[in-house]
This record gives sequence, structure tokens and C-alpha cells, in this order.
Amino acid sequence: MNVSELLVETYDRLPDLVRSAVDGLTPEQLVWAPAPGANTIGWLVWHLTRVQDDHIADILEQDQVWVTGDWAGRFGLDPDPSNIGYGHSPEDVARVRPESAQALVDYYDAVAARTREMLAGLKDSDLDRIVDESWQPPVTLGVRLVSVANDDLQHVGQAAYLRGLQARS
Repeated sequence: MNVSELLVETYDRLPDLVRSAVDGLTPEQLVWAPAPGANTIGWLVWHLTRVQDDHIADILEQDQVWVTGDWAGRFGLDPDPSNIGYGHSPEDVARVRPESAQALVDYYDAVAARTREMLAGLKDSDLDRIVDESWQPPVTLGVRLVSVANDDLQHVGQAAYLRGLQARS
């Protein structure tokens, strides 16, 4: 297995996890919070997708999927490319209102397709390329891809946990 195959294997696990976290949920269930100020299932899946979209677009030096279609409208938001959920207040979390579970799946699938295409063409030597010099030490492509996968896997797990809590409340 080479690095491209390893990363594709990792990222290819996410679409099914996203689907299982949101499948069949109503818009009201997507914005349910277990306590005041807590993250919602809809926000968690939106956020993990926004982070992947933002970071992969930056790596590819392309526009984010978020700003190339009516994705923002499907979430009740403006198409602000800097709004990825980082630092959101409880009020910001509450503003993320997916029109449906399918909106979350569709947006994730669009982002994942671009990510997979990029990953499929990677070579081992690509991982050492510096993609962000604002950190010390500067961030390499390999570190960025692991960071995004880690963030996405944690948040989709949180969404699945919330789904279980919701079903029992």
C-alpha cells in the first residue's frame, strides 16, 4: 500500500459515517442540542465538511465547494468562505440550520469527491510540501491531511453519539 492508497482508505470511510450520523433525521432533529449552548448534529457535520472543504481548497489553490454553488442557502447561511465553524459561539452554532439531512450528505459528497481525486494522485514525496507557513514549524501536506482526517473522524463520532443521545431522550 502506498501513501495515496492509505489516505484514500482513511478518507473513504467518512461518507458512510456521515450518512449513518444523519440518515432519516428531520431538520428539527439536526438542530437539537442536548443542553443549551451545545453543538448539534447538523453543526458538527456541517463543520467537519467546511474544514475539509477549506483546507483541501487551500491545498489545491481553488475556490471552496461552499462558494461554487447554493450550499450556503441550503444551511441558512451566507457563502462566507471564512465561516468554517472555528470559534463559533452558541449563537453561531444555532444559525447553522440544514434544510435536510440530504443537504449535509450532498455537501459532504461534493467535498469528498474533490478530496478523493486529489488523494488518488499523491506521491510519497508530495507529503513534505509546505502548505501553511503561519505555524512553527510550517505545516506540511502530510500533517495537514492527517489533521483534517483526525478532525473529521472526531466530529462525525460526536454527531453519531448525539444521535444516540437524541434517540434516548
